[in-house]
Amino acid sequence: MSVAKSFVQLGLLGEAVDGAPVAVFVADETGAYVAANRYACELLGYSRDQLLKLRVHDVTVEADVGAHYTRFVNERRERGTVTLRRKDGSTFPFRYAAGETNISALTYYVSFGLPDEE
Repeated sequence: MSVAKSFVQLGLLGEAVDGAPVAVFVADETGAYVAANRYACELLGYSRDQLLKLRVHDVTVEADVGAHYTRFVNERRERGTVTLRRKDGSTFPFRYAAGETNISALTYYVSFGLPDEE
């Protein structure tokens, strides 16, 4: 594939993910959010600027979320359900799949998920 086609594909993928009906969060090894799509922001009730000032443990209600996140970073892949807290304080179960990724030669952790409505 040519370089031009590769850039077009990256642009299309980026727009598709940003507008997708699934929450996408990207965080660094410390749990600081570095990117989130529109649905993730809407789901939690934050603007993108507000959400990118938060960390995983700011929106995850689980006990010992720091240890949980460290274990995930070490294992580089995970699936499960956690309880998330919205800006208004309400909580909901969130089912996700997450894994390590590389962006511009740097390691990040991306999670995709939806509210667990079961």
